[in-house]
Amino acid sequence: MTPSVARIARAWRAAVLVARATGVAAGLVVLCAVGVVLRAATLPLPDALRPRPGGESVRFVDRDGRLLREVRADDSTRAREVSLAEVPEDLVHAVLAAEDRRFYEHPGVDPVAVVRAAWSDAMHARVVSGASTLTMQLARLVKPHRRNLLGKLDEAALALRIEASLSKREVLAQYLNRAPFGAGVRGVDAASRFWFAKSPAELSLAEAATLAAIPRGPAVYAIDRHPGRVVARRDRILDRMVASGWTTAEAAARAKQEPLVARAGKGTFGAPHLVEALSEGAPELWPAALGAAPRDARAERVETTIASDLQRAVELAAREQVAGLTDRHVGAAAVVVLDNDTGDVLAYVGSQGFDDRRDGQNDGVRARRQPGSTLKPFVYGLAMERLGWTPATVVPDLPLRVEVEDGVYAPMNYDERFHGPVRVREALGSSLNVPAVWTAEQLGVGEVLGRLRMLGFRLDREDAWYGPGIALGDGEVSLLELADAYAAIARGGTWRQARAVRAVVRGGERVVPPDGAVRRVMPEAVADTLADVLGDRTARAAAFGADSSLDFSFDVAAKTGTSKGSRDNWTVGFTREVTVATWVGNFDGSAMRGTSGITGAAPLFHAAMVEAMRGRSARPLRLAGRPDREGLVEVEVCPLSGGRPGPACRHRVREWMMAAARDALPACAMHERVRVDRRNGLLAGPSCPAAEVEDRDVERYGVEARAWASAAGRPVAPDRYSPLCPGAAVRQVPSLRIGWPSSGAAFVLDPDRPRAQQQVAVRVEAPGDVDRVELLVDGRRVARVGAPYVARWTIEPGEHVLVARGPGGAESAPVAVRVE
Repeated sequence: MTPSVARIARAWRAAVLVARATGVAAGLVVLCAVGVVLRAATLPLPDALRPRPGGESVRFVDRDGRLLREVRADDSTRAREVSLAEVPEDLVHAVLAAEDRRFYEHPGVDPVAVVRAAWSDAMHARVVSGASTLTMQLARLVKPHRRNLLGKLDEAALALRIEASLSKREVLAQYLNRAPFGAGVRGVDAASRFWFAKSPAELSLAEAATLAAIPRGPAVYAIDRHPGRVVARRDRILDRMVASGWTTAEAAARAKQEPLVARAGKGTFGAPHLVEALSEGAPELWPAALGAAPRDARAERVETTIASDLQRAVELAAREQVAGLTDRHVGAAAVVVLDNDTGDVLAYVGSQGFDDRRDGQNDGVRARRQPGSTLKPFVYGLAMERLGWTPATVVPDLPLRVEVEDGVYAPMNYDERFHGPVRVREALGSSLNVPAVWTAEQLGVGEVLGRLRMLGFRLDREDAWYGPGIALGDGEVSLLELADAYAAIARGGTWRQARAVRAVVRGGERVVPPDGAVRRVMPEAVADTLADVLGDRTARAAAFGADSSLDFSFDVAAKTGTSKGSRDNWTVGFTREVTVATWVGNFDGSAMRGTSGITGAAPLFHAAMVEAMRGRSARPLRLAGRPDREGLVEVEVCPLSGGRPGPACRHRVREWMMAAARDALPACAMHERVRVDRRNGLLAGPSCPAAEVEDRDVERYGVEARAWASAAGRPVAPDRYSPLCPGAAVRQVPSLRIGWPSSGAAFVLDPDRPRAQQQVAVRVEAPGDVDRVELLVDGRRVARVGAPYVARWTIEPGEHVLVARGPGGAESAPVAVRVE
């Protein structure tokens, strides 16, 4: 055989082998194709392609639309799903040019691309080109697989299944919403906002091509780390768009000249505790009308009421306050600021540092703690409403023992002293404990709790569990509840549920929730009176000093509180415009050292209030500066008795009260001018020599206060005649009278409450040496009480006559009342 013939024979044999191999390969390809198709027919459509809660991130913005925080989707990515109509054509075409120019021509797997990739890989003896379609990439995103032949075949089968179930537009929308764009960003909407700080509709052609470059390799084409690679790939994509007829050569040329200017979002962390609470759908803050929590309800954007500048200033103040008190074992602080007119939450600081490794993620605004003295204003306000009290009403700050469920309760003041008879203004202004507990006793614990619950406090235990100590904070409330309640005083007695959400955007639709609950909780005159007392610097000076953190250059009403064991410090207060509530303490409940409401929470309150009022014009809060003080009149009273001043009252003060209370104001019965025997200080009878007699101004106290007055060095009126010159007759004492209610008073039965719990506290005024008085209603004795002579009467419908009876049968003038 000649050499040429041998060569031809070898070539023939080689050709036969190639043909056979090609046939086998073709057979394998056909077999694989058939297997892929059969596999596709049995695969279910992945659940991931169906809408689901938590599949998108939620953007929380402040009241001006500035981003507070983007709460990521369940897969920890920044993501927001958009419809294909929201994606501009340039971006759609750029993605197709980059990933799958034949997208509209194949059924999910592109045979042309498969053959081309196989030929290219064979020619180079290595993988140099892939054949993945956009649909196959989507399949890989929703169902990741191993990078081997079986995984690739499964991916192809799933792509066919997807295309059989969804339209091309639906497939494209799914891909655009799921494609990875680096930095934990998923989908074109989130990518556009993260990398270019604009919506997809606002992207230029160059920016659209730039985004389209990233999904091929998010790490390789990271805009902030490899801008040169990104620009090169962007320009190739632009060329492909021209070749496909999706843009003009001129437009592509201009886009290539556009510099790459990315504004990679660093993320924000504004109002983190509020955002967390809203994300959870916290019932105190998330409007019930909006239904499920944001992600469960597929919300895209939550517009909050937060004022970011104020939020940052208050966060800084909280950090500085805690840092300054670390030596006193203070580890945490919380602040909430409300707009009084709307109830909007303007600032919300759950702790001084959300990223604090210890317990910074605890939320001190919603945490429930004992509020100390901050509940006292509501106790006195109820007494003004139900018992006819005024700021001039005198209450006893004397040793008190109250029988409670587990024994005897004996409250003490913060300074561990008793101050005798004090006016309500002094008792509240100086935050005296004993008068507050005594007042709660006169009202009844059930009545006090009813008022507190009406004010929004969630006090859900039995009345006996709290007892009269509820006046001193023997219950647990939240800082937000306190802010809501104090804002009700600022509004003139109207409680309004705090509002943290202005609107929610779902599916492109902006939903505005209806206003929350609004209700009147106290008469306007009572609220205005409380505001006047809480804003009185003189009234609180005895306890807090003449210059404290509660003093401002504008009218501010404020109250402090310290819980048992110095575990919590509170300061809450308001102007006509805003309400501020602050707390400092420790989330683990451990005690602070050497702090009180005035030294712990008050400085933070001061800083937050100044910031909250920045740029606002403060309206008058004190009654003297308010022309709208409806029904309230200023009256001159004796500072010791709270009654109309008599000749012996050397000092007088001005007080505010309703006109009816002014008309019923008794004369001062505590100041007297008497003739005494200078030799022993006892009353001088007619036979005393003139040289031994002198006139003295004295004070007459009841039995319960005489011991205190003597110990305090008060000029107590003598109660007997001098034996050196006795009087000719027994000294006359003032007669009995019913101080409250007054004649003509009307009461209304509440049909929703048990009849036995509906009582009126009848206050009797009696001479100090009277040990017991009886209350008669329609001639029948209903109570027998000692000092301070407050009898509780269970009311019944009809017209009734009340009479007080003392020892020896002496009776007061009758008082006629009506119960409806």
